[in-house]
Amino acid sequence: MADIIDGKAHAAGLRAHLARRVAQLHADAGFVPGLAVVLVGEDPASQVYVRNKAAQTRECGMQSIEHRLPASTTQDELLALVATLNADPEVDGILVQLPVPAHIDPERVLLAIDPAKDVDGFHPLNAGLLATGGSGLVPCTPLGSLMLLKDRLGSLAGLHAVVVGRSNIVGKPMAQLLLREDCTVSVVHSRTREPAALCRQADIVVAAVGRPRMIGPDWVKPGATVIDVGINRIALDDGRTKLVGDVDFDAVAALAGAITPVPGGVGPMTIACLLHNTLTAACRRRGVELPD
Repeated sequence: MADIIDGKAHAAGLRAHLARRVAQLHADAGFVPGLAVVLVGEDPASQVYVRNKAAQTRECGMQSIEHRLPASTTQDELLALVATLNADPEVDGILVQLPVPAHIDPERVLLAIDPAKDVDGFHPLNAGLLATGGSGLVPCTPLGSLMLLKDRLGSLAGLHAVVVGRSNIVGKPMAQLLLREDCTVSVVHSRTREPAALCRQADIVVAAVGRPRMIGPDWVKPGATVIDVGINRIALDDGRTKLVGDVDFDAVAALAGAITPVPGGVGPMTIACLLHNTLTAACRRRGVELPD
């Protein structure tokens, strides 16, 4: 059976490390990083997620700044708020919680965020810096996945990694991060021929396609490390629902070397990496070296 990669424990360790660094930064430089989160509307899942972000921000000793706006908020009103946060010296990171209401263009909003405060790492400038080897802010889910891989495997140089999915949020930045680590990288998508055969060659499989349990044991080489980014809610026969990943966990765990569960794998690392990015942004904006 595969070793289970405990993302929840890894995230707790990262938050504890960040809390020590924030305390040291406050003592040495006299400031505390601030993360502004903007929620538009009443989406229940987003409300829970924002509450968790705020609690973990405070846990790390950072300032949590929340803006909860009604669903009737216009695009111009939201863009005006983003401009205000861009100019606020107390705000080091800005995150507009997605999805936004249908009358708001999320691309317009993401483009309006100052790239230096774009702690989600979604701005095209940060995407370009990642692709060209620069030092922009990196999307949180791929960054957390990479941290789990490096903790498990050490050096990734020379390993063959297959990323299943090519989204701008996970698949593409994940492939770029793995290239930075000197992996040989393949990206599987909806037009790939014989995707299972390609995945079976991989030392590392990162699943980020949004299809429940799509990746079965015939996709995975024995001993491979499997990172399951997918979060899918499925209906059970008794009327209840259950969260599952893009990987058929029980079947794949029987032959993989290591695997992340869903929930409790990559998910907790995403918020921890958001806080990591906020600390990084705070230090870069002020020209302060990151504490060890």
